[in-house]
Amino acid sequence: MISCKLFVVLVSLLVVPLANGLYFHIGETERKCFIEEIPDETTVVANYKVELYDPRSGGFMPSSPGIGMHVEIKDPDDKTILSRVYSSEGRISFTSHIPGEHVLCMYSNSTAWFSGSQLRVHLDIQVGEHTIDYANVAQKEKLTELQLRIRQLLDQVDQITKEQNYQRYREERFRQTSDSTNQRVLWWSLAQTLVLVIMGFWQMRHLKSFFEAKKLV
Repeated sequence: MISCKLFVVLVSLLVVPLANGLYFHIGETERKCFIEEIPDETTVVANYKVELYDPRSGGFMPSSPGIGMHVEIKDPDDKTILSRVYSSEGRISFTSHIPGEHVLCMYSNSTAWFSGSQLRVHLDIQVGEHTIDYANVAQKEKLTELQLRIRQLLDQVDQITKEQNYQRYREERFRQTSDSTNQRVLWWSLAQTLVLVIMGFWQMRHLKSFFEAKKLV
């Protein structure tokens, strides 16, 4: 019983909360991009809300229905996996198929209403099991509290496995880069040595010809 509880505690400590909540300001022609390192076959959900600056009150107010955001997401191979215009408040969802850095960019869909004003965008990015609404899952599948907790732990273990696989992938990429760099350094050193040997041989022959022409040898 104690070992089971210890396992649950360790799993809970190992799982890093993959959720980022923030807000940022964006101008008329600005483009904001965020980089998220994501394992493969991982669901990502981003909830956002756009507010428009009101100069009369000096604060940010809920935006009008005509205001929206253009969202573009690219995978580590720089391929666009999502590009569309959303409303002033919504939910963005996609699943990664390649491990690595995914770039999420947001910019306004129109500039006619701006008049030099600013937008405040609230953004909450959730990755992996944090995207799952467990209350809804428990209601749909009629799970008990214990069954729901086991389901959460299984999802967390699955996410940990994906993270470990991604770290192995990064380590392999780093090792390949390191080996390639070392090999290039070795070939460059050999090329420099070869050039020095050739230059030395040429200088010796040149000096020998010079001394023979001067009849010093």
